[in-house]
Amino acid sequence: MKRIAVDAMGGDHAPDSEVKGAVQAARELGHEVILVGQESVVQEHLRAIPGAGSLPIRIVHASEVITMHDSAAKAVRTKKDSSIRVACRLVRDGEADGVVSAGNTGAVMATAKMVLRPIPGVERPALASVFPTAKGPDHPAVMADVGANVDCTPNMLAQFALMGEIYVRAIFGYASPRVGILSIGEEEHKGNELTKATTPLLKELPINFIGNVEGRDLYSGEVEVVVCDGFIGNVALKVSEGLVETIRHILRGSLEATITGKIGYALARPAFADFKKRLDYSEYGGAPLLGVQGCTIVCHGRSNPNAIKNAIRVAAEFAEARVTHQIEREMARLRDLTANPYTEFV
Repeated sequence: MKRIAVDAMGGDHAPDSEVKGAVQAARELGHEVILVGQESVVQEHLRAIPGAGSLPIRIVHASEVITMHDSAAKAVRTKKDSSIRVACRLVRDGEADGVVSAGNTGAVMATAKMVLRPIPGVERPALASVFPTAKGPDHPAVMADVGANVDCTPNMLAQFALMGEIYVRAIFGYASPRVGILSIGEEEHKGNELTKATTPLLKELPINFIGNVEGRDLYSGEVEVVVCDGFIGNVALKVSEGLVETIRHILRGSLEATITGKIGYALARPAFADFKKRLDYSEYGGAPLLGVQGCTIVCHGRSNPNAIKNAIRVAAEFAEARVTHQIEREMARLRDLTANPYTEFV
């Protein structure tokens, strides 16, 4: 059993989604959950759920809230008793194994970097998001970065590749995950200056680097880790989310348009339910912030209880697999190889 701190005041539907998700996680997964936020408010929502009082859930008070409209940099400096800051301190002090937040993404990342600190040798932490692939639910792919760093250097992308490779090996059990850099063509000469300058560095890393990959390869299952800067990654993530919503809307409209469609939908309901689940962002929980000294899971702002529950699951898996320790060990090994080209990355 792991202890996961949840920023109960973050997110568009806080603290309702956070409290309900925490209850689901405690009931179904057996993890201890620490709800961090304004105690009276969180307690009110917790009491409204039958049987919640018997679950391994406790509340830690935090007097301040960082809203979605706050300037991330200013809020991190001035709101020292914010729910996300208190939650990160619990991880830093060993009172929690990980933190989950659906709050202001910039503030969550800035707070994690300030309180937990980057892993020695890591230039910039990266957000790694999970994507479904055509090879099935047991064969997802991961993209890093999806928004933590808008402007990146080749060294940063090389580190994202290394951290992403460690993450998918530890969490998804891939023996030798294939790593590609997102570009506009498979040929090595294609791409911009950043991708071209990064390729030689990736070739020197102890990973299974397969070269350039295109956008469609993210979903084909032919690559397990896709590396890009946070600007491109965030655009790809948001386009994917929008496409999923559009497909659902079109399918629903088509199936409800005729009697034949309604009958067909009734007969194929299990298949459609599986389709919906595989494309549902809430099933994947949240994106880990790779490269900080502690497990930090960043969720979508509009996360529902199912997303929070699964984010708690992801945090527990991350902590159980000791992903942070593995990244620390690999970065230290590369730093120690002073005569090795890898040292230029750190």
